[in-house]
Amino acid sequence: MGFPLPHLEHNALTLLLLQIIVIVALSRLLAIGAKRLGQPLVIAEVVAGILLGPSFLGALWPPAMEFLFPASSMAVLKMLSQVGLVLFMFLIGIELDPAQLKGRTKASVLISHASIVVPFALGTLLAFAMHEKYSSPTVPYASFVLFMGIAMSITAFPVLARILSERNLMGTRLGAVVIACAAVDDVTAWCLLALVVAVARATGVASAVWTVALSAAFIATVLFVLRPVLQRLAKRRSGPLSTGAVAVTLVLLLVSSGITELIGIHALFGAFLFGVALPKEGGFAHALAERLETVAVMLLLPLFFAFSGLRTQLGLLNHPADWGVTLAIIGLATLGKFGGSSVAARLTGVKWREATAIGILMNTRGLVELIVLNIGYDLGVINSTVFTMLVLMALVTTFATSPLIRRVYTDAQLAQERLDAPAGAGGPHERKGLLICVGEPSSGNALALVLAALRDAAGKSEATALHLYPSSDRPSVDLRHQEESPQSGPLGPLLARAVELGQRVRPLTFVSSDTAEDICRTAEAKQATLVLMSSVRPPWEGGAKTVMAVARRCACPVAVLIDRGLTKTEKVVVVSSGDARDAAAFVLARHLSGTRAKPVRLDDAAADLRDADLVLVGAGAQAARLAGLLEGGRASVLWIHPARSSATELVKLEAAAPSSAG
Repeated sequence: MGFPLPHLEHNALTLLLLQIIVIVALSRLLAIGAKRLGQPLVIAEVVAGILLGPSFLGALWPPAMEFLFPASSMAVLKMLSQVGLVLFMFLIGIELDPAQLKGRTKASVLISHASIVVPFALGTLLAFAMHEKYSSPTVPYASFVLFMGIAMSITAFPVLARILSERNLMGTRLGAVVIACAAVDDVTAWCLLALVVAVARATGVASAVWTVALSAAFIATVLFVLRPVLQRLAKRRSGPLSTGAVAVTLVLLLVSSGITELIGIHALFGAFLFGVALPKEGGFAHALAERLETVAVMLLLPLFFAFSGLRTQLGLLNHPADWGVTLAIIGLATLGKFGGSSVAARLTGVKWREATAIGILMNTRGLVELIVLNIGYDLGVINSTVFTMLVLMALVTTFATSPLIRRVYTDAQLAQERLDAPAGAGGPHERKGLLICVGEPSSGNALALVLAALRDAAGKSEATALHLYPSSDRPSVDLRHQEESPQSGPLGPLLARAVELGQRVRPLTFVSSDTAEDICRTAEAKQATLVLMSSVRPPWEGGAKTVMAVARRCACPVAVLIDRGLTKTEKVVVVSSGDARDAAAFVLARHLSGTRAKPVRLDDAAADLRDADLVLVGAGAQAARLAGLLEGGRASVLWIHPARSSATELVKLEAAAPSSAG
């Protein structure tokens, strides 16, 4: 590692572009590993920053770090990362919808305030013990103690929202309570931080009082004057978001950030407050977030983590006592957040399992903690050693959240929770019946027709229509999913057609990182008699990846519809190829309503298949022969894969309802 590296200080733009390339590339590379470990993206970005900093790259190859991040370039990198943070805090404010607090105000306020007060108290007690050794004599005693209390009290709302989304908890009772608590926690913590910053920057008591008074006036102006105006303007908006509206919003955002910076409570607070004030109705917030988040989250935000990593110096913790203090910080931060949140939740009547999960989730810190720590470092309230200790605390508490919540809420329990949660105006989803998986809205009409034909297979149980959204790191995607009603989303065509056909169907949507596995878990939790799916690519030609994975894993039979313009199910043919796996097709054919399925052998099926509306085919049919027979015909095909156990398949279907077809 000893060969010389060139210097790029003379070409600041080239150096900045190289820094961005290295930071973003390493962050995305580490994100692959973080996703496999079930960790949020923030973990990968923080680790990337530490690897590029003095703790790793600087220790292993000092010339490389000096080449990539010379001291003269830090000011530019810092300013660019601050612009990214302003945009991101605005996006956090957009995600924080006051409507989330409706009906949960009392419990969420109690839990969130307990999760602030308890760790704040423990943090201030620890600060008293740390001040003499780990704080500079020039730092006001009150500033250090208050900041340590705030640093221990943070819950990272955006990271928590990502974890809830990835764990499919967003639509559950637990998710609703936690997101409301985190919303209150976020607002309270940022107000307290603004107060601490005001005290740290103030030159005297009068200055601090003046800063607090101006801050209160600005907050009142934004929430009670600007917010109603923005709501009226948003209601008048029609059509796509114009470039003029984006420009005006960005100007107001920068004005809000600039005012809070001038007041003395940091530009990030102004960005966050303006995001909270922006109206969430009418899709305005979502459309704006879509415009901004790609650059803010994917390009500029990793620069902030790299800058934080460059400040994190693990080598400063060179004594066992330093590591002991670090462990004490982690322990007290966890005790305060987890203990305060879970006990407060239990006092509001929440069961212990849910209370434990709330405590684990509220202990998530991540991104917001790092923002707070950088503010304290820039103000000089904490030094490099304390900064490193607190960064490690943020990493450990964030990293622990996902594995711990998996132990408290298993995948099977989550599936039960989703089905037990009220859907719309109705109650919990009924057990038994069909599970209909909708990938594309265009398949809804044909799936509804098959559902109506198979009403006997469902018995008197209602069907559940399932659509899974892929997990995303983009805030606007989650915001859109939250705002979207089942009738206006991908399930809309199926639900509308089912109503016309007199079928009972309950919608269910959530975010999934493993579509096939979540379909199988939902089917098991519902005790489904049949999973009904659609596919463009026929299973006998290899099928869609997700469809075939479900067919192989699912405990109940899986029927896959290959739609060729299905409009009626009057003429139905069930094909026999002589394979034992065809039994499922014949069992299902006995439950077709309003028609009598005609059994034919594959060798003699050419004429019948060409004239049929719907062909039932077992998984044992030979692909080449079947494809040749169906080619040129108009018949839609229902391919049936047996359950993992043929006995289970026969028992479930035979017990569902009396036969209506021979």
